[in-house]
Amino acid sequence: MQVRHILGDKGREVFTVPADTALGEAARQLTQRHIGALVIRERDGSLGMLSERDIVRAVAERPDALNQPVSAHMTRSIVTCRESDTIESLMEIMTNQRLRHLPVMEGGRLCGIVSIGDVVKTRIEETVREAESLREYIAAR
Repeated sequence: MQVRHILGDKGREVFTVPADTALGEAARQLTQRHIGALVIRERDGSLGMLSERDIVRAVAERPDALNQPVSAHMTRSIVTCRESDTIESLMEIMTNQRLRHLPVMEGGRLCGIVSIGDVVKTRIEETVREAESLREYIAAR
């Protein structure tokens, strides 16, 4: 299965905020939207990521961090994937690089985001379908 299948099921909506958004506002958006990461858009068009982890780290290091812009705490060199990437390749990337969210880029544009939860859910569904197919095959013999 490929990333495009996950996006087909969950949708392609990606929540973004400008780089000058206050960290506290970004935290509110994560809470209100029930998501774990935001894509940050810089003025020059480049992208960054801000996760719950980034916010916790920022507050632990600086009590006044919630008033600072997300650009001061976001991850700048982000790892992305493509719609044609397989679930197995995502599991490897996410595990090896300890990532929980991967923006999906296609043709130089942002077209979705995939979380580790999306990957696990899809893999479980695949496993259940495979087991059912095997049961049906065995029962038919």
